[in-house]
Amino acid sequence: MEISIFYSDSDDSDLEVLAQLSDWDTDSESEDRHRASSRKIRRLNYMQSLDDAEFMFRFRLSKPAFNSLLIKLMPFIRVTSTRNNGVSPLHQLLLTLRFYALGTMLISVADFVGVSISTAGRIVRDISSAIANLYDEYVVIHQQSAEKFYHIAGFPRVLAAIDCTHIRIQSPCHVIGEEFRNRKGYFSLNVQAICDADLKFMNVIARWPGSTHDATIFNNSILRAQCDAGLFGNRWMLGDSAYPNRPYLLTPLINPVTEAEQRYNEAHIKTRNIIERTFGVWKRRFPVVALTLRLSLPKVQAIIIATAVLHNICRNHNLEEVPSEVELPIVEINEDMYFSEVQDVSERAALVNNFFR
Repeated sequence: MEISIFYSDSDDSDLEVLAQLSDWDTDSESEDRHRASSRKIRRLNYMQSLDDAEFMFRFRLSKPAFNSLLIKLMPFIRVTSTRNNGVSPLHQLLLTLRFYALGTMLISVADFVGVSISTAGRIVRDISSAIANLYDEYVVIHQQSAEKFYHIAGFPRVLAAIDCTHIRIQSPCHVIGEEFRNRKGYFSLNVQAICDADLKFMNVIARWPGSTHDATIFNNSILRAQCDAGLFGNRWMLGDSAYPNRPYLLTPLINPVTEAEQRYNEAHIKTRNIIERTFGVWKRRFPVVALTLRLSLPKVQAIIIATAVLHNICRNHNLEEVPSEVELPIVEINEDMYFSEVQDVSERAALVNNFFR
């Protein structure tokens, strides 16, 4: 997992509008305790009160998947009070998953379990970080999808499909905010991922500003160093023309002329499309990454990685897709920004001439 923290939580002070979402202090926790002491908080056990379908619609996980996740997270979830206002691990996870499902302001989920906005923010921060820490367990590069990739369009020896997607954020601050404005004109993180033929993430990088070129992200990644070292043998990743063509990363031909070149491009595009499908399934299940995240960068990064982990958990449990509760923006077509530097095309040329002719 490549996740770099740009700024500490203290930088939230630069955004007064986010103060109530991102800052936690003693006064607010004291206020929570005072408010809770004057009333008895009753929190529903949604595991019992909702049927399986309604539970998965609201929380995006099935009950068995939720239980399994909760058990793994239990050692890392803290309860800040032993009195009535302490939020149990179960309700902390439910609140966070509800936030991922709605993708809206924290106030929309604070009342969900009877807590203040500041407490809801702390819970989302802590649970997201705890889930993100499961990355190495659930997001793993493997070489077992070549046959499934081949069945898509007859493209051999495919390790993974690679691409970037933009996650909308609010401008971090006026000093460096423009670094995060992408070529579409909005602020974002440019998130790179690779996936297998089962639509599972195998690597996610969530630390680059929206203005960063896709090729820059790849060229500065551990993933590229692993490829250069031959860690994945004779397997190929398939990427669009924003990436440099390498012996291990094949891109489309810009102007195919021969029938072999056209067949190569058709097979390449159909096979590579699986990463777009993966992004779509991920964002529909967890709309928080399809809408605008109005939190500090460390929290945004944790949420991106956490929802990627959850996406893989859903795929491992063979959970069917669930519709979004909120209206999502129209999916943007990823326009290639052609990579113009000198590229190694010998492997691609050999494949075209020997396999697709």
